[in-house]
Parts: sequence; structure tokens; C-alpha cells
Amino acid sequence: MNATLLHSLLLTTLAMTFVLLARRPLRQLFGARPAFMLWLLPPLLAVLPWLPALPVQWATLPTMPVFAGNIDGATAALHHTSRMAWLESAWLAGATVCLLRLFVQLVRLHRQSHHLPAAMLSALLQELQTLDSSRLRLHPAGPALLPSAPRTLLLLPADFLQRFSATERQLILRHELTHLRRGDALWNLLAELAAAALWFHPLIWFALPRFRLDQELACDEHLLCHAPQDEADYAHVLMHSAGHPAAPTLIPWLSEPQLKERLTMIQRHRPGALRRRIGYLGLAALMAGSTLVAQASTKPAPDQSAESDLTFNSNLQPSYPAAALKNHEEGTVILLVQVHMDGTVGSITYDPQHSTTKSADLIAAASNAARQWRFNPQTKNGVAVEGYARVPVKFALSPLPAKPQNSQGEKSNSKS
Repeated sequence: MNATLLHSLLLTTLAMTFVLLARRPLRQLFGARPAFMLWLLPPLLAVLPWLPALPVQWATLPTMPVFAGNIDGATAALHHTSRMAWLESAWLAGATVCLLRLFVQLVRLHRQSHHLPAAMLSALLQELQTLDSSRLRLHPAGPALLPSAPRTLLLLPADFLQRFSATERQLILRHELTHLRRGDALWNLLAELAAAALWFHPLIWFALPRFRLDQELACDEHLLCHAPQDEADYAHVLMHSAGHPAAPTLIPWLSEPQLKERLTMIQRHRPGALRRRIGYLGLAALMAGSTLVAQASTKPAPDQSAESDLTFNSNLQPSYPAAALKNHEEGTVILLVQVHMDGTVGSITYDPQHSTTKSADLIAAASNAARQWRFNPQTKNGVAVEGYARVPVKFALSPLPAKPQNSQGEKSNSKS
């Protein structure tokens, strides 16, 4: 498996573990809104290994020649990668199933929603003039938010006016509008997409409902900080609301497992503005420091280098592309290859400044072969470290001329 992918998964796992352990004490210390910032840490660290990081110096390796007659190199490379192909297929199948489930859920929710009756719409706009009528839809799962293009929809049940009093309707609608201003529907959708990509990771399914809970707590805190006089009414409407089961892409007004935590947050003394600001600054510094530490672990030292495993790589030479042969393209492709501590290949970059060809076919052939190569990593103080190498791959339409025979060989031939 690609070492960059493993590094990314490791950082994501560590970040999710830290968030799950720290979210509750940080919420009590600084409030629900700063604590919700912690959920930015897993995606932030997940992308770090994929960011390019060029070293100060590159070790230039011997040129690998590729002649027009070399058309079988792809077969060896395919045989080398077939051992891990089933893992990629399994991941792709699982991710496809999760994404299809998400898509079907979105389509089903949209088909079940309808425009509000004129009388209901008029009554709601009289009570809360800031409502956007184009967002309002009827749906039995409401009150809830549903991601949609070009704007998120606010779902309301058909009996919304009868089920809740005017005060309760005001609080519920203000809660949903707070979600809209915070962009929570988009964050919720991104979390679902991340879960689809990491479907095999058990921690993601443990973290997802806690992410939704922290999102609701942050929204509740934001609303009550601006209207602390509504705490009693807010708690009352929560206790007398019908909960809905959590559904992908949907942010319901109340999900049953969240009720106890949300009522506890309302009753507890919330941190003041100063502590919240300190929390924001502290968490921002924590994430910045974690990012720097994680990024430093992906960058090689200036004196690192790597050596090619010539015995192994000679069996995985690039094949000469048929299109390049047809167009009579040749030249040297310079690849800048990242070499991991286990000798596997990380990122591969084409060096246009030192290459003698810009043929996309030759560059692709060299890059595809290089992804299968192995290297002997540089060691520092007896420990393998990550390094980089500049690998020239020369494509020639005809073989190099034969070496001239030495004088002894010429004499023996003349005698014969």
C-alpha cells in the first residue's frame, strides 16, 4: 500500500482519537463553539502527506534507457501491482455503496418535500420576516435542514403551526436559521462524504454521531448567548418535541440521543466571551502546532538522498508508448521522486527545466513505471529516513551503437 496513504490514515486516526478524548473537557472549559473547531483537525492532518514538499538537494540517479523495442515492461509492472489490486477494488466497492446510499437518501428526501401552502407561508413570514420563502418546504421529517443546490432547504412538518406555539416556533426557526448562517448543512455533508471514503475505518462511525452532537450544541450555544432570557422556553420546546432518527445529509431539529446532552448544556453555566476567545486562540494555536509537527515529519533533511534498486527496477522498465512511436518522439524525462523510509515511492513530479522532451506520452510512461519501482532509502545515524531522487529516463527510437571491440578481440578475430 502507498506509504503516503498509510501516513495520511495514521494522522487521521490520531487526530480523531484526540478529538474524541478532548471534545468534552474543552467544551466545559471554553464552550461548545470553540470545542466544535476541533473537528477541523482530522481533515487538516489528513491532507498534509499529500502536499508537495521539495527538498533542498536531490540525489541524481543513473539514467534508465528505454528503446523502441521495449514493449513488455507494462506486463511486469502489472504483475507486481496485482497483489494489492483487490484491496483497492474492495475500498472502491465500499465507497461506491456508501455514496450511492447518500445519493439515494438525498433524492428521496427531495422528492418527499413540497412547497408550503400559501396560508402557512404567509403566517410564518408574518411571525419571522427574515425567513427566505424559497428555502421553505413541507416534509414529515421537519423541522430540519436539507442540503440542496443552489441553497439549503428548511423542512417543516405540515402541522408546524398547530404542534408548536408562536414562541416555540420562533425558537425553532431561529435555531434553524443559526444553522444556515454557520453553514452547518455543508459541514454535515462533508462529514458524510468523509465517512464514505473511510467506510472501512471503525473510528469514523464512532465519531460521526458525536460530530453531529457537537454541531447541535454549538448551534444551541450560539443562539442562547444572544438570547439568554429564552433558556427556559428553549428547554421546554426541546422536551416536548418529537425526535427523529439521525439520517445522512439531514440535520433534524431534535435527534433522540442528543436530548440529554442539549438539556445539560442549557442548564450549565456557559463560559463568557473572554474564555471563548481564549478557547478559539488556544485551539487555533493547537491545530497550527499539530500541523507544523505533522508537516515536519514529511519533509526530508537537506542531506538526504536515495539509491535505486537497479536489480528490481530493471524488470519494471517503462514501455515505449505506441503514440510516441507513431509521432517519432524521443528524449529524456527527468522525474523528481519522493522515496519513503521503506523504499517505496511517494510523490512523482516531472521536471520540465532539465528534461529534453515535453511529450505527455513519454512523461506518463516514465511516471507509471516509476510508481512501481523500489529504492534503497538514505540512512541517517543508522536509521532510514525519507529522501528524494532525480531519476532520468531516456527514450530512444534506436538502441545505442555497439561498443567498439578491444584490440585483443580484433586480433583473435583476424586469426580466425
